[in-house]
Amino acid sequence: MTSEQIGQVARDYGTPAYIFDIPKLKERVEYLRSHLPEQVRLCYAIKANTFITEALNDCMPRFEVCSPGEYRVCQALNIPPEKLVISGVYKTPAFIRELVSTQPEIGVYTVESPAHLRLLQEAAKEQNTTLRVLLRLTSGNQFGLDKPVLREIITNRSQWDGLDILGIQYFSGTQKTSLKKLKRELERLDELIAALEAEDGFVCRELEYGPGFPAFYFQGEAFDEDSFLTEFAALLEGLNTSARITLELGRGIAACCGTYLTGVVDLKQNKGQNYAILDGGMNHLVYFGQSMAMKLPHCRVYPPRPEGEEIWNLCGALCTANDILVKQLPVKDLQIGDVFAFENTGAYCMTEGISLFLSRALPQVLLLEEGGVFRSVRPITPTYPFNTPTNE
Repeated sequence: MTSEQIGQVARDYGTPAYIFDIPKLKERVEYLRSHLPEQVRLCYAIKANTFITEALNDCMPRFEVCSPGEYRVCQALNIPPEKLVISGVYKTPAFIRELVSTQPEIGVYTVESPAHLRLLQEAAKEQNTTLRVLLRLTSGNQFGLDKPVLREIITNRSQWDGLDILGIQYFSGTQKTSLKKLKRELERLDELIAALEAEDGFVCRELEYGPGFPAFYFQGEAFDEDSFLTEFAALLEGLNTSARITLELGRGIAACCGTYLTGVVDLKQNKGQNYAILDGGMNHLVYFGQSMAMKLPHCRVYPPRPEGEEIWNLCGALCTANDILVKQLPVKDLQIGDVFAFENTGAYCMTEGISLFLSRALPQVLLLEEGGVFRSVRPITPTYPFNTPTNE
């Protein structure tokens, strides 16, 4: 966003606010596509940012849905059901039966456990249909199936009538910059797929893989993404499997398109330290993860000022000493009413924050569309009703 656009939002809409730049988002998708093999598909995990889902509909072949609530979002946005991957570690029988009975076009379901497998088979039998499924292989945590269990399912796949096992899903984490680690993972998956075919006669038609591409939030982080993606594409090209490969991404797609605006509401000095109190805070902005306030993020102040000798700590509006967004930020002549713009906030921050703490309102959400037009897609939303006891 330009300084003029930041000023426009501050004047016309106020703060705090999230802005998602749709042209920049689509440029990001095109950038990824241009660096990956042509036959490789992308899948957007909507948990990263539901507000950009509709904008991605015309350029994204798949969307990962991890809860009934996320499905309702896609339903409201008219995302075609055939594009959906119904994932998630907790699938309720009522939700699965609803989908199978009303949305037979659903693209694929993931299997996280033997109980999931039985649930999907029962729902398929009730509707006399066949469901397409991917078996999720665990990476060593609570998600997915242990490899012996997965292999047993494949070996005995004839007993799972009503289920068409397309292949494997695998995801092992995020913010991965090590090509060596990605290479090891892909080689292990390639070996497993080959063994399933050689020993069980199972031909894996699909491999959905979460590479966990990184997003960068802090100043001084150097990363040659062009070279990284070129080498990663070569790894994909070098696989022996003929399975259709889908890369499931969240922050790797969404992070770059977001800007979070929060305004200065008070300035003070305590024991020689300068503190700026903002109308937002850690309830809105958590993309720093475990490094919150330990590094300098990509942020700028409006109206623009040159960096000076004054050093400020930026603190949010919550009544907790943990609500510090930035420490020791050099800003000259800071004023009440100034606005800070935090960049690369397009993924997770609008949903991962402790948004109900102190019953502070949720920020508004704006889309910056083609031609520089802003569109409001969520007003400032009170949270106190969620914290108010009710007799109903």
